[in-house]
Formats: sequence, structure tokens, C-alpha cells
Amino acid sequence: MGEVVQMHFTTVDYVIFALLLVASAGIGLFYAFSGGRQRTTQEFLMADRSMSCLPVSLSLLATFQSAVAILGAPSEVYTFGTQYWFLGCSYFLGLLIPAHVFIPVFYRLRLTSAYEYLELRFNKTVRICGTVTFIFQMIIYMGVVLYAPALALNAVTGFDLWGAVLTMGLVCILYTTLGGLKAVMWTDVFQTVVMFAGQLAVIVVGASQAGGIAEVWRIAVNGSRIAGLDLNPDPLERHTFWTLGVGGIFLMLALYGVNQAQVQRYLSSRTEKEAIMSCYVVFPCQQIVLSLGCLMGLVMFARYGEDSPLDKGYVQTNDQMVLYFVMDVFQDLPGLAGLFVACLFSGALSTISSAFNSLATVTMEDLIKPHFPNMSEGRATLLSKGLALAYGLVCLAMAYIASLMGSVLQAAFSIFGMVGGPLLGLFCLGMFFPWANPIGAVVGLVAGLVMAFWIGIGSFVMRMPGPTPMPPLNSTALPLFDNMTTTVMTTLATTAAATAKPRPTGLDALYSLSYVWYSAHNSATVVVVGLIVSLLTGPMKEKELTPGTLFPVMGMLLFFLPERYKEKLCCVTPLAQKPKLTNAQPYRMGQKDSNGAAYCKEDSVTEDKETESDRAQTEEEDLETRTVLPSSQLSDHTVQETAL
Repeated sequence: MGEVVQMHFTTVDYVIFALLLVASAGIGLFYAFSGGRQRTTQEFLMADRSMSCLPVSLSLLATFQSAVAILGAPSEVYTFGTQYWFLGCSYFLGLLIPAHVFIPVFYRLRLTSAYEYLELRFNKTVRICGTVTFIFQMIIYMGVVLYAPALALNAVTGFDLWGAVLTMGLVCILYTTLGGLKAVMWTDVFQTVVMFAGQLAVIVVGASQAGGIAEVWRIAVNGSRIAGLDLNPDPLERHTFWTLGVGGIFLMLALYGVNQAQVQRYLSSRTEKEAIMSCYVVFPCQQIVLSLGCLMGLVMFARYGEDSPLDKGYVQTNDQMVLYFVMDVFQDLPGLAGLFVACLFSGALSTISSAFNSLATVTMEDLIKPHFPNMSEGRATLLSKGLALAYGLVCLAMAYIASLMGSVLQAAFSIFGMVGGPLLGLFCLGMFFPWANPIGAVVGLVAGLVMAFWIGIGSFVMRMPGPTPMPPLNSTALPLFDNMTTTVMTTLATTAAATAKPRPTGLDALYSLSYVWYSAHNSATVVVVGLIVSLLTGPMKEKELTPGTLFPVMGMLLFFLPERYKEKLCCVTPLAQKPKLTNAQPYRMGQKDSNGAAYCKEDSVTEDKETESDRAQTEEEDLETRTVLPSSQLSDHTVQETAL
């Protein structure tokens, strides 16, 4: 940092930053003291299942758009060019599959925790394994996601490191603990707007200083930063069209299909239709976020060319470079740097608040309620709030541990990435393969995790001895969590490695697998091992399965087989049993959790009567009531259409 004076914030910047925190806390307090005042676990953990499409979709977007992502994407494009932009191709299937496969299954079962599904499909052991894996993944991740942006900010601007970490952590704990999921989702909406504004301001001002967006593009073309379509099928190549477009789908599924933070948002929607709609709304927003990140990288290139602040020694890492660029662009415009930092911290806040809430939910639903089925509603709600608070404090402790890790910081990100794939594999095994049994599920999950850690740690160790002044960061396993709008915090050593070396063989080839394929590779391991073990230990029969836990993908793929062979293969479509599910399931779930974790049979009956009386009024009102029917009745109405 010696050659350049640290750039400092002005008072206006601090005021804008403070406003973000005050507004976030205000939204939390508003939901703590309005509406149902967070008195039930349904309201605190599931927002009363009453959210509309807009907050759900923006919250889905914000949850995995962390600060590391906001810093990562521009430095990726600045360093390597726009090949990364092709990740947008994977968003099509990456959001369509959750919308039409995972959401209908989860929503109709009226779950609260995604891991409840694993007990309905397999047994309690599989559920506990899934839950513990998720808790381990999130706890490690959330400390880093809080600490990393504060560290970069401190290095570039001298902004107080622990001041930033503690302020964010405490504000987040405040609104998550008091306001529940409603507060988390509405602050996400506000923070998404701030994120867009911050990134847009940088691009607009930076591009105008460089001579307009056309000039930015021309400089990028001359500097060969605009990548063409690379159709190389080699999975060891870091970024190609196939790697990003196909491997990226599995990343998206691990995030938008089975991650508790996202599943909880789908399930908080008023109707299944709105949950599916929110997936469609996220799609264009995702593309905008990706484009903003990439454009910011190009504007950076237009400003610095090949002569980066990193090479000059002004900053030590790529994520600091983005902040340096922002401070440089805005040095004569007080307030705008504060807006970008607010944008950055919005990313961190939205990610960790979702982590607190989803962790409190799975701990409550999967680890505590099964052992205390008669717990009163008031006590359960109080305990949920206590859990959210406890996880918040754990997050601050993890941020402190992250500060002691030094160069091992990347490994913590990698652990997050490693765990996403096996969990996706576990859900796919249960949802698509009727003959998978509990033993196969547990062995498959363990095999997937072992494989994930083996490749992840292997590639990390393989990259350690390098000629660069700092250890090359593990660009292979970074955040499966970050909505993949970042690939890395730093992608320094990979170019040298990629161009100079001959193609690796044997184990080295396994360790050199592109990080984008991690999710696909690890989830495939779970499915293959799980199926082999299931077939060896006695596959499950179709009649043993809980109705509604299977998606009939095998039946669709083997449509040409006669019915009797399909039955032998256990591929007859279970969604045909939807009427049976709607009668049995709410009752079953009602029995399972006496304190409101699902609609009980009585609720369905009373709501039936209400809709009957509404129907007596006008045709228009009739249509309205149908859209707000609980899914138990919804599927009764729509069973004919879906059967078609």
C-alpha cells in the first residue's frame, strides 16, 4: 500500500452507510410490533405462509448475492475476460427445474424444513444427517461472509474492521431475532434495491469517466477481454461454455432447489403458483445481476488496462482491487462511495440474516420439536428467537476465527461449496429414484461428502506451492452459495497454471476439475453410490413410499415400456395419487406437529366452508378465493389438469 495514500470516507459516506443499517433495523422492528407480532412459530419461521411473489423473488435473489459475489465477479472479468458471462445460460434450467420439480413436491407436503422431506421419504436418520450437514456448512460460511468484505474495506479505506463486523452482526441479529422471516424478506427487498443502485452508480460514473460505454467496450475488445464461445468440452478447463452452461445448472439446483434458506422462501408463499412465479421473476433479475458484475469488470479494465492496482502494489488481493477502483472513481463525488459500501454490506446482511433464520428453522423443526412434541406454541416461538440470537453470536465468533485463519480463509469458502453438491444428490436420490432406501441414502451422502472433501482439499493442497507472493487461492471450490455471481475472491494464479502446464493426468486430473463441475460431480457420486447400495440391501417397494414424496421422472423417461414392466421397476407415477395425498398428508403433518407446523384436517374443513360461503357471492370473488386456497384444496381443484 506504500505508494498510495489510503483513501478515506467523507462524513456523507458514513451517513449513507448508517442509513442502510438504520433502515434495515427499522424494518425488523416494524414486523416485531405489527401484525401477529411474531407470536407463533408459523409467523416467525414461515412468515405465516402469506408472502406475495415480489418479496419472495427479490429475497431469493438477495440471499445468495453476498458481498463476496459483488467483489468477485468484476475482478474475475477484469482478470480473465467475459467468458464468465456464459454462466447466465445455466439460469434457464437452473430455475425451471426447481420451479416445476422441487417446489411442487415440497409445497404439497406442507413442510417447514426441507429436511422433513428426507424423513417422509426415507427415515429419521437420513433427516438428521441432512440437517447436521447443512448446519455445519452454514456456520462455517456465515463467519467468512461477514469478515471478508470488512477486511477488504479496512485495507482500502481504513474503515474500522471490527467496528464494521460488529455493527453488521448486531444489526442483523436485531432484525432477524425480533422480526422473523417477514423482516428478513422485506429487508432483503430493500437491500436488493441498494445493491442494484450501488453497482449501477459505479458503472455509470466509471463509464462516463472512461468516455462512454462504447469506448469501454472498444478498449475491452482491444485488450482481448471479450470472450467468444469456447466449446471446448474438457472438464478441467476452468471456464468454457459447457462448464458454465451445464455445470452451472447443478450449482443453481444446489442453491435454488434444495437449500433450506431458499426452500423456506418458496414455502412462505401464499400459493404454490406464487412460489413458482417467484422463480420466474428471479430469472431476469439474476441476468441483470450477472451483467452488472461483468460490466463493472469491463469498466475497471477501461480505467486501468493491463496496469492493475494489484500489479502496482496498491492493494494485495483482487477483492480489494474492486474497492480501490470504486474509491478511485468516486473520489470527487462524496456520498457515492458510501452508497457502494452500503451495497456491499447489503449483500453481506442479506446472506447472513437468511443463514440465521434458516439455521433456527432446521434446528427447531429437525432437532428439537421431534423430541418435545407437546411444547407450547409460546415456548416454541421464544426458543426459535433464542436460536436465531444464538446463531447470530456464533456468526460473530466465526468471524473472529476467520480473522485468525489468514490464507486458509478460502478453504472455508471451499467447504461451503463442497457440501452443496452431496445435499443436492441426496434430495435427487429420494425424489427421482423410487427404489432408493435409507441405507443407500446415508452411504451415498457419506460417499459424496468424502469425494467432495477429497477433491476440494486435494486441489487446495496441489495449488499451495506457487511462485506468487501469496498462496494461490482455491478458485475451484468457492462459493456454491454466492448465486455463483462470483467465482473467486482471487483468481490470481490460475492463468499461469492453466497456460503453462501440460494436461494433468491421474489424481492430478481429478484435483484439476473445474470448480463449476464440483456440484454435478459430487451429487452424481451420491446418486450412483446410493442406488448401488440400495439395490444390494433390498430396494424399496412403491407401496412403502409416502405418497407425494416422489417426482415421476423415471415414469416419464421410460414412457415406452408396458405398464407391468414399469410396475416391476417401480416407475408408476405416484403423482397420480395426489387426491390420496391431499386427504392423508395434512392430517398426517397435523398429527406430527401439534403446534401449527402444518394445516391440520380441521383447518382444511373450516376453510372449505368459508370458500363455500364465498362462492355464493360473485363469480369474481370465487376466482379470487381459489387463488388463495391452501395447497391441500388447490391440488384437489387442479388434479385433473396436472394429471393431463
